[in-house]
Amino acid sequence: MSDSVKFARIFKALGNKTRLAIILKILKTPYVCSADMSPENTDIISQATCVGTIASEFNYSLPTISRHLKELRDSGLIRMYKSGNRIIVEPDMDALRSVKEFIISL
Repeated sequence: MSDSVKFARIFKALGNKTRLAIILKILKTPYVCSADMSPENTDIISQATCVGTIASEFNYSLPTISRHLKELRDSGLIRMYKSGNRIIVEPDMDALRSVKEFIISL
């Protein structure tokens, strides 16, 4: 995928106010899962969180939040993986750094 296509997908994803709020929430909130409020695994980066926790922060249904997370994942801004019965969401810091470098280069 060319850089122009990659960045177009990223900016399209961030152009939605809910997705922008979600990524900011992930970046600003230390790891927490609504089930127990503590990390299950110390290997998880500090910005990781659970889908349920993200959904609880917004006035949208879980399917709506899931669609927004899918857009963020498809753009490469976040990674999602299963840990037990939870789906963990974490920012892709390399992708975010490349966005920063791209903006600075303008």
